[in-house]
Amino acid sequence: MGPTFIFLGALIFCAHLFAAFFRRSRVPDVLFLVLIGIVLGPVLGWVTPDMLGGVGSLFASVTLVFILIDSGIEMSIGNLRRYWVGIVQVTFYSFCLSMAAAALTAHFLAGLEWLPSLLLGSMVAGTGSSIVIPIIKQMRISSQTQTVLTLESAISGVLCIVVALALMEGFKMGRISVAQVTGNLLASFTMAVLIGGLGGLVWSVLLRRVRKLQNSMFLTPAFVFVLYGLTEALGFSGAIAALAFGIVLGNAVYLEYAFVRKLWHRSMPPMQSLGENEKSFFKEMVFILKTFFFVYIGISIPFTDTVALLWGAVIVAALFLARFVLIQLVGRHNSATDRLIVSIMIPKGLVSAVLASMPRQINSAAGAPIIPHAETIECMVYSIIFFSIVFSTILVLLCRKRIIDTEHKPEQVEVYDYE
Repeated sequence: MGPTFIFLGALIFCAHLFAAFFRRSRVPDVLFLVLIGIVLGPVLGWVTPDMLGGVGSLFASVTLVFILIDSGIEMSIGNLRRYWVGIVQVTFYSFCLSMAAAALTAHFLAGLEWLPSLLLGSMVAGTGSSIVIPIIKQMRISSQTQTVLTLESAISGVLCIVVALALMEGFKMGRISVAQVTGNLLASFTMAVLIGGLGGLVWSVLLRRVRKLQNSMFLTPAFVFVLYGLTEALGFSGAIAALAFGIVLGNAVYLEYAFVRKLWHRSMPPMQSLGENEKSFFKEMVFILKTFFFVYIGISIPFTDTVALLWGAVIVAALFLARFVLIQLVGRHNSATDRLIVSIMIPKGLVSAVLASMPRQINSAAGAPIIPHAETIECMVYSIIFFSIVFSTILVLLCRKRIIDTEHKPEQVEVYDYE
């Protein structure tokens, strides 16, 4: 046990060093974490996914809950209303085009059937907020572009979850009926949003009293775990409930004065948002979970299926090409620097990794291959995550001289200025 504890402690220290190196060099820290996992797993064989057993799926679910809460808290309703045109253009168009590019490549080149190809495409159509947000904060780009990229990374992750869960639910039902699946999913997600939103409303009212309890910092995620489990037990989406909870809690003050007090009596207890210490706690938890999860990704990459790994690299190339074409069309009036940054900001992150593990878990729980090519999909998605991070890192480093040269020039036309 001694070497295990030494490794865990050293890994956390290394994660902080990688994060500091990220801030200085723009080389994503998650790249090093995945490489550590690759060395521990496929290269040296010290750790395998089988050794972790069911811990991996539980850890993936816990990580997803914290990611969704943190994303919801950071998602400003005011910014959503202010920049919705630019957000729709970049997020929705990019999601659809990326999903189509990945699915078409997987179907026509890798040979997967249409539905598994669409499922794979839905998992990798978004961007990783844990990678995108720190990078763009290090670059001097227009505030609108920074907002759009930040919100895209959060919203596209939600779209990945919604669409991927929809397709997996269709596989569970035994047949893919667009009308039936859409109806069931709309009902499921509507109920999940209501449960999560009401939970966030209740918790924002109780938060002032909860803070008076000793050691109360972990009570908020504990409450979300209860909401998540209850929503899943009722047959709805626990992930969407967690996201709705985070959005309501993060915008509690705005919602209170804009809507709540107009509907309820003014004597109701005031709503509370999370304080800075509580937000820092969530970010620390996300950081720790992200550290171990990306090492787990590296351990889980099956290098025995080299064909799937290579197809993952090909899909990443198709995703970059689709993104470049899209930005040239919707951003033709923007500055060249901002177009360049937006074009290369498509690294995949934690949401894609968590979704990739779900088809295999569904098949294991059902005792039958409900979702075909589950292992191949998981391998290809992990490969896409790895190569998208590597390619984005290389492109950022290659473009860095041009970015630095333009940072000191007067800012050009504001990007996505749709106010």
